[in-house]
Amino acid sequence: MNKKIPPKIPKDRYLRIKVIPKAEKTCISEIIEDEDGQTIKIRIKAPPEKGKANKELIKFLSKEFSLPKQNIEIISGKTSQLKLLKITWNGTDKLEYYKKPAE
Repeated sequence: MNKKIPPKIPKDRYLRIKVIPKAEKTCISEIIEDEDGQTIKIRIKAPPEKGKANKELIKFLSKEFSLPKQNIEIISGKTSQLKLLKITWNGTDKLEYYKKPAE
């Protein structure tokens, strides 16, 4: 009997991120729960000029989630601290990792 492995179906997730630029280092600093859901506060070392902080945010999340950069897209807030990101997973969902901030 020949068993077929089911294909990995891409899953889109949306994350609210609050970016704090010009930080000492790039890291997740806090996860905020409110009536609208969850916001992940991320400190970014890069300054908020010419898209540098956005590029560093995508690079950081790409490493954290083990995803290619093209799977992470800023949907809104490109010039704001509060951003909405679309993350496309192609398999393992690492979102559970973010229930607690990294220490």
